[in-house]
Amino acid sequence: MGARIPIWPFRRKPLSPMSRRRLGNFRANRRAYISFWIFLTLFVFSLFAEVIANDKPIVVSYDGGLYFPVVSTYAETEFGGEFETEADYRDPFVADLINENGWILWPLIPYSYRTINYDLPQPAPAPPSAENWLGTDDQGRDVLARAIYGFRISVLFGLTLTVFSSIIGIAAGAVQGFFGGWVDLGFQRFIEIWSGLPQLFLFIILAAIIEPSFWMILGLLLLFQWMSLVGVVRAEFLRVRNFDYIRAARALGVGEPTIIVRHALPNAMVSALTFLPFILNGSITTLTALDFLGFGLPAGSPSLGELLQQGKSNMQAPWLGFTGFFVIGLMLSLLIFIGEGVRDAFDPRKLVG
Repeated sequence: MGARIPIWPFRRKPLSPMSRRRLGNFRANRRAYISFWIFLTLFVFSLFAEVIANDKPIVVSYDGGLYFPVVSTYAETEFGGEFETEADYRDPFVADLINENGWILWPLIPYSYRTINYDLPQPAPAPPSAENWLGTDDQGRDVLARAIYGFRISVLFGLTLTVFSSIIGIAAGAVQGFFGGWVDLGFQRFIEIWSGLPQLFLFIILAAIIEPSFWMILGLLLLFQWMSLVGVVRAEFLRVRNFDYIRAARALGVGEPTIIVRHALPNAMVSALTFLPFILNGSITTLTALDFLGFGLPAGSPSLGELLQQGKSNMQAPWLGFTGFFVIGLMLSLLIFIGEGVRDAFDPRKLVG
């Protein structure tokens, strides 16, 4: 008989005993474990913000056909209108045309982060109501919609900045610690000079010259954020570079890049991973602070920092400040609890059971 072919050839590699114990320790920390699932749920929820909060319907049924305005653009003439421009589904005329021969399925929150409610019962900012659950800001935009979109862009910005800065920082720390000598000395002097530059003043100057954007702010912060992990990784490489197995690998003729990646880097990653949630926290806080000061994302972007700034400027509308404070406080608290759980999971003194 021939050899038996497995039904699923790509079997999941089983976790090592060390990884299982670390995962068990993280689960044993109930606060960190529950915080992880709450944060993951909120983040996944925010990824579908266009379906949850939008000024365009999710599905439109008209004359026997289905249309999806959330993902596609349709002209008003598609629904019996007169103009070739994109249909304004909030216009009562367009809504009546559609309802005569079909139906409209709106999102749970019929406002996007940039939608202005022109039918407010009082001047903006308007208090919470059945139409706007958390009220509106001083431009008549729905606060809950902006909070959902702002949460998503803050987390995505923080994750992107954390990933790129960690890659650069780990690489720089590895080179410093592994080679030592003049390489380490030169890098250290450069980091001391570079970290002493006035970051906020540089942001202010560049923001006055270049129009701020997501990627521009990310690049500017990346110029300084990469130094967060250099010290930790450098210390680990300085510690392990003279270990017996490293010397044995050199004696066997193994190349230095291979030794760095395969033999020394895994030891440094244990320490680096424990810092990642806190670096993510710092990245989100930095973006929030820049938005609050007016040097962050472009005007009109869904920003938690801008929401806090509006709360400061409109003290008669406490729902603005409370919403921004609650969203930012919840997000950062969850990340801190997760970071503590990861730190304890990698602590060798707690690898028990």
